[in-house]
Amino acid sequence: MKSDADKLLKKHEKLVHSEMQKVESHVQRNAGDWIINTLMIEGCNVPFKFKRKNPYKNLKGQRVNLTYYPDAENVAGFDIEIMTVVRVKIS
Repeated sequence: MKSDADKLLKKHEKLVHSEMQKVESHVQRNAGDWIINTLMIEGCNVPFKFKRKNPYKNLKGQRVNLTYYPDAENVAGFDIEIMTVVRVKIS
């Protein structure tokens, strides 16, 4: 039986799935009705971002499975590489 991540990967070819990634930092901040979550993963210098309506438990120090795609965000006139998370699950 295929997992949810396998189904997503088959349907969307630009998605990437990583397992057992250690979270170095987790920050949550309000943006209107949404809460923006930013994860920094050990050994990676690109932020992983996702939105939720409700606060998420602190993931710092946890190992997580992430399904994401590469993206870019314009900050002060500069394009910054980010990873937009589609699915996050504690390993």
